[in-house]
Amino acid sequence: MSHAPPISVIVVCKNPGPHLHAALASVWSQHDASAELIVVDGGSTDGTRAWLEAQRARIATLIAEPDGGVYEAMNKGVTAARGEWLLFLGADDRLASDSVLAETASWLRATETGIGVAGAEAEYGDGRIYRFRREANPVARNFIHHQAAFYRRSLFAEHGHFDTTLAVMGDYDFNARLRARGVRFQPLPLRVAICGAGGLSDRGGWRGYREEIAVRHRHFSAWRCLGWDALSVVRWLRKKIVRQTSPAHG
Repeated sequence: MSHAPPISVIVVCKNPGPHLHAALASVWSQHDASAELIVVDGGSTDGTRAWLEAQRARIATLIAEPDGGVYEAMNKGVTAARGEWLLFLGADDRLASDSVLAETASWLRATETGIGVAGAEAEYGDGRIYRFRREANPVARNFIHHQAAFYRRSLFAEHGHFDTTLAVMGDYDFNARLRARGVRFQPLPLRVAICGAGGLSDRGGWRGYREEIAVRHRHFSAWRCLGWDALSVVRWLRKKIVRQTSPAHG
């Protein structure tokens, strides 16, 4: 049996269109990374399934079947993965450079043991940049960008998988669960992903904010949540107003 790869990249999709081609190309172009690519397609009807079948030789594991949503698909990817570290890349995202996985693997090997999650930097196509900060307040909102977060695979066996009852904030729930149980989060000084704007958690719909509030109350006392709950509502209203008044909306 071949040695386990240092990193497994898990890409989940359903009817992603041509964006998926760029996402996977950014994995295939990596230098000296020995990364494992896992693609979970939730029953695409836009030609994606046929295209993926044609690329099978370059995909370590392809799972193509209906699922109950993005977090069920991500859990399937976790179960199939062999790498010590897992990265979840969206179908409309891409890796930031051709060497980022090799650089990450080198950094993970050189850094002291005990890290459970390494949080790097993600950039959106519209210029927004997200960095993980160790001092970030986990009550405020999701504190790490999952397209730039490397999770030790063993965490899922020890602390459970993503909650499939959540449609948008399953990663926030998982991160808060890990943090509450003492898992160590470490900043990784690399830009890992270029992300498409308007993704699942970036759309500003009320369901995402509602789930954010619900997840917050799972892990923190009500008195700590109250002010942040109000701020979640304000953020939702602000995004709603911006969408309604933007030229694109008209």
